[in-house]
Amino acid sequence: MKILLTGASGFIGRNVAAALVAAGHRVIPVSRRSGVDFRDMLAVGDWLPHLAGVEVVINAVGIIGESSTQRFACLHAQAPLALFQACAEAGVRRVIQISALGTDDTAFSAYHRSKGLADDGLRRLDLDWFVLRPSLIYGRGGGSAELLMCLARWPWLPVPGDGRQTIQPVHIADVVASVRHALVSPDVRRSLDILGSESFAFGDWLQTMRQAQGLPPAPFLRIPLPLAMLSCRIGRHFTALLQPENLHMLQTGYQADYRPWANWLGRLPLPVEPGLFFSDAAMARSSS
Repeated sequence: MKILLTGASGFIGRNVAAALVAAGHRVIPVSRRSGVDFRDMLAVGDWLPHLAGVEVVINAVGIIGESSTQRFACLHAQAPLALFQACAEAGVRRVIQISALGTDDTAFSAYHRSKGLADDGLRRLDLDWFVLRPSLIYGRGGGSAELLMCLARWPWLPVPGDGRQTIQPVHIADVVASVRHALVSPDVRRSLDILGSESFAFGDWLQTMRQAQGLPPAPFLRIPLPLAMLSCRIGRHFTALLQPENLHMLQTGYQADYRPWANWLGRLPLPVEPGLFFSDAAMARSSS
């Protein structure tokens, strides 16, 4: 297949591209690295020249925090909506949107709301669409995963509040497997939550990451929420991951039933094992 992949240079996009090329598909990468800036792709006509001969479109663009040049509304909503409408006009039937767990009617964050606008717009089109909503993704090369792995090496593990915020992580290999299955599945027009079968308290997840690095358990450094929020307001100037809104999302916690997705995929999610923290999708697949 000839597949147009947006966000091809990101964590998800790199892993998806590698898997598709290995499977014999022709991948057309779309990212700033390939010379296409989403900020300049806000009209249907901007996308049509890129869709000639394309059979499937996968949108893997996403940012976890805004900057002066990277805005949620543009990257998560306006450009994808123009792309999806262009697919409808160009006859590209199959579109795979990689969204996020929590992008539903309860969404409160600008991150989730912007993703939700694109999700809803795609659902309204007469296309064979998939909306894939991964939870916190771990694996080699992920920005948030690498930050947490670094924190897990500290002699005291910093956690906001009591550190009992609930997360349900999923490995990048499961996300890639979902995209590959969506390429051929006849069960289209599906919104699927992609997440692991195990739930963790945030502090316990750091301990699990610490154990994977061969380190013994460490005591928690419990940071009062107002102080943690202040730290995020300062830290956001150094990394997009430390956004106050991201702390709000962590405090909310996101869980879902993994079984509908597992039934569609035909297998269970990968269990959390130490080696997976150091594996990308290809490495996890080859060792399974």
